[in-house]
Amino acid sequence: MLQIGIVIYDDAEVLDFAGPYEVFATAARLCDTPPWRVSLISEHRNVMARGGFTLQSHFTFDEHPALDVLLVSGGVHTSAMENPVLLKALSEAGNGARWVTSVCTGAFLLAEAGLLADQRVTTHWEDIADLRRRFPALDVQENSRWVEDGNRLTSAGISAGIDMSLHLVEKLHSRKLAEDTARQMDYAWQQ
Repeated sequence: MLQIGIVIYDDAEVLDFAGPYEVFATAARLCDTPPWRVSLISEHRNVMARGGFTLQSHFTFDEHPALDVLLVSGGVHTSAMENPVLLKALSEAGNGARWVTSVCTGAFLLAEAGLLADQRVTTHWEDIADLRRRFPALDVQENSRWVEDGNRLTSAGISAGIDMSLHLVEKLHSRKLAEDTARQMDYAWQQ
């Protein structure tokens, strides 16, 4: 069974992790034999996401299983960019993962952790210029819902993370499962 880990942190954008989580959980539920397990991972079990949304992750960085898919949520990432524990955990998990992905400003964290070097990437439209400035070797794409470059997959903001996650369901399993998942979620998938 594949392991999909979604990394969250204080001030993570709720739909940046909840949207992809729902995609992967719904897709697994639609299968006779679930092809993966999805979990939330953070430095500490308790996290206060953006807007004061409090939640508890499934695993801490010290105890999560080896990941096949690493997904880093976006949000107010400035403190996270300066967190050596978070960056080390991302680097370690990402180096062993089959897919390394992000939603919105999660791309900043992947780049800071050394998991993005010169790939084509995207982020939320509001953060395009800052991503280019901070990481000039990246080929930052505008006007893209998501960008795939090798085994790196980055998306623009919030709902684009759902689109990217449906694309990843297609890559990991099948187009039919991705379409069935979007239909089950009553979501208009922008491919």
